[in-house]
Amino acid sequence: MNQSAGNTHGLRTYLIGFVLALSLTAIPFALVATNALPKSSTLIIIGIAAIIQILVHLRYFLHLDFNSTPRENLLAIMFATILIVIMVGGSFWIMFDLHRRMLT
Repeated sequence: MNQSAGNTHGLRTYLIGFVLALSLTAIPFALVATNALPKSSTLIIIGIAAIIQILVHLRYFLHLDFNSTPRENLLAIMFATILIVIMVGGSFWIMFDLHRRMLT
């Protein structure tokens, strides 16, 4: 009986996370597809939605609690942050280098 309640709570948490992640993906997609806002505003909203989505994934899927952060949670957040910075920074570096090479 107690395990069933734990599974229900876990499923509920995953469903909340899924709905939030889906909404945070659909909003920027709709803004880009419909050109509803100017380009700069759309980029700002996409950036904000991306940051919120990272927090949703950390909270609802990775179960990292921000109130009590033991050392393992802090290390996991720092490792994820370093990986994200390397991936995004590397992608921008490659794209800007290709753009520069295409112009010369």
